[in-house]
Amino acid sequence: MTSSNDWDFKGWGTRANLKCSDGRTIMENAFADDDGKTVPLVWGHQHDDPKNVLGHALLKNTKGGVRVTAVFNDTESGRNAKALVRNGDVSSLSIYANKLKQSGGNVLHGAIREVSLVLAGANPGAFIDNVNLAHAYSDEYDDGEAYIYTGEPIELFIEHAKDEKDEKEEESEVAQSGKERTVGDVLETFNEEQKKVLYALIGAAIEEKGSNKEEDDGEVKHNVFDGDDYSNSLAHEERVAEAMNVIIGDAKRFGSMKESYLQHADDFGITNLEYLFPDFENLDKTPQWIKRPDDWVSVVMNGIHHTPFSRIRSLFADITEDEARAKGYIKGNLKKEEVFSLLKRETTPTTVYKKQKFHRDDIVDITTIEVINWVKTEMRMMLNEELARAYLVGDGRLSSSDDKINELNIRPIWTDDDLFTIKYKVNIAAGATESEKAKAMIRAAVKSRKDYRGSGNPVLFTTDDWLTDMLLLEDTTGRIIYDSEAKVATAMRVSKIVTVPVMENLTRTVTEGGSSKTRHLMGIIVNLADYNVGADKGGAIGMFDDFDIDYNMQKYLIETRCSGALTKPYSAIALEYEST
Repeated sequence: MTSSNDWDFKGWGTRANLKCSDGRTIMENAFADDDGKTVPLVWGHQHDDPKNVLGHALLKNTKGGVRVTAVFNDTESGRNAKALVRNGDVSSLSIYANKLKQSGGNVLHGAIREVSLVLAGANPGAFIDNVNLAHAYSDEYDDGEAYIYTGEPIELFIEHAKDEKDEKEEESEVAQSGKERTVGDVLETFNEEQKKVLYALIGAAIEEKGSNKEEDDGEVKHNVFDGDDYSNSLAHEERVAEAMNVIIGDAKRFGSMKESYLQHADDFGITNLEYLFPDFENLDKTPQWIKRPDDWVSVVMNGIHHTPFSRIRSLFADITEDEARAKGYIKGNLKKEEVFSLLKRETTPTTVYKKQKFHRDDIVDITTIEVINWVKTEMRMMLNEELARAYLVGDGRLSSSDDKINELNIRPIWTDDDLFTIKYKVNIAAGATESEKAKAMIRAAVKSRKDYRGSGNPVLFTTDDWLTDMLLLEDTTGRIIYDSEAKVATAMRVSKIVTVPVMENLTRTVTEGGSSKTRHLMGIIVNLADYNVGADKGGAIGMFDDFDIDYNMQKYLIETRCSGALTKPYSAIALEYEST
């Protein structure tokens, strides 16, 4: 069991009343029955091997959620995990709970079975993963399970010297976590040097203010930073605390601690505020991009076939008709010649580019980042995304736009000729649910493969919404059918599934029987080795720069001149459904 002063780290197992990224909220006291329970501490919820058991964790239900107090065992894996935590390499907790009861989006009750150390995820906030709630909005259902992450860092035990009194004080502090912080709470956010400077500033300022009360101008003659050892001012802590109460008490009213200091500077003779409030520093050497997920771009750019010439001609002989079949012979009859059609398609190149310019004065003045390299990276990144989009579905611009990438030069797989891309209509009934649509999509992917003539095992390109709907499919007992993307891919007879954000909400208009209908794209099945991108010497992607001496402008251009098209008949399948 874990005693009050014998632990390795603490943290939040769950946080109450905090809305998770999937819309669910863990309610207050949802895990009250687990108060005082000790559960295994494991690595990444891998409880199928005793080596993954790192120790144990004591659960405490408090105001605000469930606190975890954990101790590592003396096994090799336990010692290794302890070193990772102390070094800051691992700093996140997760719990596994079952017997979950939910009403609407609120989780009301559950049983915690284990606590896990996990690598910090990309989502910094609270979230629930791998939820199994068959009747997600039923008050009666109480057999769900989930992995729950708070996204908050764990707290290390630095010195094994806490007594029972300290433990009670800490519990009291946790219970009051929703209240305003005290002077001591705020001071604990300062490092040691800032604390000493703070005491020096206020202590010396108060003393100096008292000795100059009778001066008409009220000017403080002494500057604490003019060669004094500021540690001597620590004797004035009581007077400092009095001033701090005033300053921190007004921080909320003035909007920040710094503004409160500025407002009370004359009262306490405080100067040199920059020692306590230094300038902001960039966390990153360059600004972070706000962009669409682009993992799919590298899949497309690395998957296509390249040729060192851009003018492509494809020749085909159609031998599927009866006239091309071999024939039986009867003695004395005339032997007939084979008849088949020759088909030809030619594709020529077009230019795709991205251009940028900067005033040279701005380039010289920007000293904190390598702005040119940063912008060139952005230009190449966006050019690749535009090309990948054009190869798959077209650039989406109107045909009348001057910026349109000509679809006769770079032919989109989705809308290519029926000889190359099979347009398979997915039958979806009116009023179908998301689950019914997902099932229909899987069925269509399997049935359409009989006409596929492309290379090897193709890839499915689709949207995250369609993939999510397929992953959420349940059987008649409420169990998840496909618990991984790999299992969905196997069911659809594809090698893998790649989600493409730019494929969302794409439609095209078709004419059947004299009436126009709208087709919605669900996914594209293709092996990109059958899509050829050709560029002549000098037409491959190149970066160019130029200086306009008249306007003092530095200009940059990245461009390519290439063609793109499928080169095998029936080498792609476009899964679509019609609006009802």
